[in-house]
Formats: sequence, structure tokens, C-alpha cells
Amino acid sequence: MRTTILIAATVFAVSAWSCGGSNSTSTPVSPTPSGGGGGAAITISIVGNRANQSFSPNPTVAPKGTTMAFTNNDGLTHHLMAVDGSFDTGDIAPGGSSPVLTVATDGANYYCTIHPTMVGSIKASSGAAPPCSGLYCGDR
Repeated sequence: MRTTILIAATVFAVSAWSCGGSNSTSTPVSPTPSGGGGGAAITISIVGNRANQSFSPNPTVAPKGTTMAFTNNDGLTHHLMAVDGSFDTGDIAPGGSSPVLTVATDGANYYCTIHPTMVGSIKASSGAAPPCSGLYCGDR
């Protein structure tokens, strides 16, 4: 009986820890040649699963054409995607960084595909982030 409980607890712990599986259907934006977080004009820190407080800074000001990267300062894997599909970081392991991405639009709203309550926004150098409606907009 104790062995069965121990096995069940171990299976649950491993499956909960590994929720950051790969999403093979995503299409990331091509990174700049420098790869990784180095060389990005803006770095956004992933600080944990805290709704619209999951990223710092949030919102981020980044005019179209700016390079950016996400750095995972949390203990879990995250995978960030723009609501409009303009970028997809792929999985970012704890302590890791996304490829350097170029902001291709005049602002974007984004979320973690693994933890959908984690939401953020990028706004152009002037004005607010683009309007957002739907599941991945959070309580901004």
C-alpha cells in the first residue's frame, strides 16, 4: 500500500514539474543572428505566474523594429506567444533566455502557452498597448 502511494505521488510530481512540454505546432519568429538574450535592446524578465505581474517591465515600451528577449528568472519553463501570432519564443527553461526577437508590430499582447494566466503587453513608443480581448488578455 505504501509503495503504491509513493509511486502515485512520484508520478504526479514528475508530471506537474514537466508541464513545459514542447509545442511542435508553433512557428517562432526568426531570431537575429546573435541568438539568446545577448544583444537585445530590451530584456523582459519572467518573474513567475502572477497574472499581469508575471513580467517586468509590463507593459514594455518597444517601438516597431526594436529587438527584445525574454529572460526566465522563474523556476519553471515558460513559452511566450503574441496573441496576434507576431512572435513565439519557444520553450524557455529556468535561467534561460529566448532568442532575440524583433518587434514586428506597433505593440502586442502576449501570454504563456503553458500558464495562460500569465499575460503581458508591449506598446509602441507612444500610446497604449493594442486593444486586447479574449482569454489571454488578463486584467490589465
